[in-house]
Amino acid sequence: MAQNKIRNGVALDLAAPVGGVVSGAAVLIGAFFGVAGDTVEATETFVLHTEGVWELPCKSADVVSVGDVLYWDDTAKELTKTSTDNTKVGIAYTSAADTVVAVQIKLIPGLGA
Repeated sequence: MAQNKIRNGVALDLAAPVGGVVSGAAVLIGAFFGVAGDTVEATETFVLHTEGVWELPCKSADVVSVGDVLYWDDTAKELTKTSTDNTKVGIAYTSAADTVVAVQIKLIPGLGA
């Protein structure tokens, strides 16, 4: 086995951004996107889950279908189908009507890069 592997990369230990993070909340740090596994203050270490299927807030005006590419609007703190000025983060695992405020998403690591 290779001796230079650091970790599997599914969950990363990172320093929390300004304002800290809340467990279960979506977090964008540079091109890293995922779900916080811990609630911590700014600069404290937390676990960022970068893979899996998660239920996250979505723009209620969007109609989402299974398989749609989703983007993270870091200003509004919600998923959207709008690519402009947003970070591509995954694929819709469930559909959502235009009044639904959350959707399940399959996170795809590295899409935001």
